[in-house]
Amino acid sequence: MSQRKAFSSVRNNLSGNLPHSFGQGMPNLQYLFLDFNNLNGFIPDSISNASKLIRIDLSINGFTGFIPESLGNLEFLEHLHLGDNKFISSSSTLELAFLTSLTKCRRLKQLWIGVNPLGGRIPTSIGNFSNSLEMFAAYSCKIQGIIPKEIGNLSSLAVLDLHENEFIGDLPKKLMGLRKLQQLYLHNNKIIGFIPDEICHSENLGALNLTQNHISGALPSCVGNMTSLRYLHLASNRLNSNLPASIWSLLDILEFNASSNMFSGPLPPELGNLKSTTLIDLSVNNFSGEISTTIGGLESLIDLSLAYNSLEGPIPDSLSAVLSLESLDLSHNHLTGEIPMSLEALSYLG
Repeated sequence: MSQRKAFSSVRNNLSGNLPHSFGQGMPNLQYLFLDFNNLNGFIPDSISNASKLIRIDLSINGFTGFIPESLGNLEFLEHLHLGDNKFISSSSTLELAFLTSLTKCRRLKQLWIGVNPLGGRIPTSIGNFSNSLEMFAAYSCKIQGIIPKEIGNLSSLAVLDLHENEFIGDLPKKLMGLRKLQQLYLHNNKIIGFIPDEICHSENLGALNLTQNHISGALPSCVGNMTSLRYLHLASNRLNSNLPASIWSLLDILEFNASSNMFSGPLPPELGNLKSTTLIDLSVNNFSGEISTTIGGLESLIDLSLAYNSLEGPIPDSLSAVLSLESLDLSHNHLTGEIPMSLEALSYLG
């Protein structure tokens, strides 16, 4: 084993524990892949004896206990995937102490610990991770407390996924302005406050999901300048005011969901500019006025919901031009007139 550089046994039915001496006698091991098995028990501290490890993937097993702080001694570590196990927090202070130890891994690029019942809080030491860190995924971990503002120090971060936890407090301005950030998932938490204007500094952001929080205020008008945005999900918050006119300038956006908020005002003709969009959900808001005939310009649209608003007037005959439409919900408005016979042309409509 001393000469082996990689050990892989993925998608088997391996079970049982790792030996207490695991890692000893493996001075040249660089790659360890044991994901998609039925392994359980603890990860022994001795794993750090395999001091040249570059990648570790123990995800999708049944490991329990604590994530060993000895992993922080692996100076060459670049990828650590421990997601989908049963790890818990080891700290009496409720902070995730192993994160502090991992900040010593100066080459770490990817850290995935999602789907573990960790609990606890993210320590402020998260800001001490190397600028090499590009992906941090800690979703569905029962993590509590605030998102530390120090996470905004991670200038190379491209993917941050903290959804389905118990975070409270405001959105850190420094985090929202990370220039290399491409995907930010904070949905299903208890975050309050406003969406800061700093979000518009994230010029490479392609996916933003803030669904199911307690965020209030207006959507910053500068969001319309974020031409990299493809997925914008804001549903089930307390956002209000009119949607900024600039939002209809996001010509390449694929999904826009702002349902279950308190947005108001008319839907402008510029809505029809979103020719690449496949999903628009503006239901359960306070939109008023008529549905513009320009809605027929949404040539890629598959799902459209404008339900539970105060829209009035006729259903535009131009909707028949949206041939890709599969789901349409205009219920609970104040629409009048007849359903256009031309909608029969929508052969995919369910």
